[in-house]
Amino acid sequence: MLIIGLDPSLSCTGWGIIAKSGNRLSHIANGQVRTDPKASLPQRLVTLDRELTDVLLHYRPDSGAVEEVFVNKNPQSTLKLGQARGVCLLALARAGLPVAEYATRLVKKAIVGTGGAEKAQVQAMLGVLLPGVKLAGADAADALAVAITHAHLVRG
Repeated sequence: MLIIGLDPSLSCTGWGIIAKSGNRLSHIANGQVRTDPKASLPQRLVTLDRELTDVLLHYRPDSGAVEEVFVNKNPQSTLKLGQARGVCLLALARAGLPVAEYATRLVKKAIVGTGGAEKAQVQAMLGVLLPGVKLAGADAADALAVAITHAHLVRG
């Protein structure tokens, strides 16, 4: 079973794909979709959709998982994050995938053992769980953590 995890953001959405076979997990690919901050919001959302669709068509995962929105101090940032997250959910649903959503604290707990883990701890554990993984960046690392969380919590 191939699982794609997404860490939504308008500026840089991370994606990570893992394979699950029984209790074994292996890294397939990871990357980041960056949008041009000078482009209009609709154009940035189109870029995100197009690039995620390309990833989905290339790897053909069996299921997807997306990190839930957290509320920022800046309401405008929260709205933009929500719009990017909507594009992520739409891309997965349009591809016919079952989609799960996980809170950041749950992802950290699933990977590190505590919901208050730092990003560096999550990235260190990814190296243990997916030996030899080369991370495309922090957002891709978060996306792989979402995919692993889904692998731990879903049957199949």
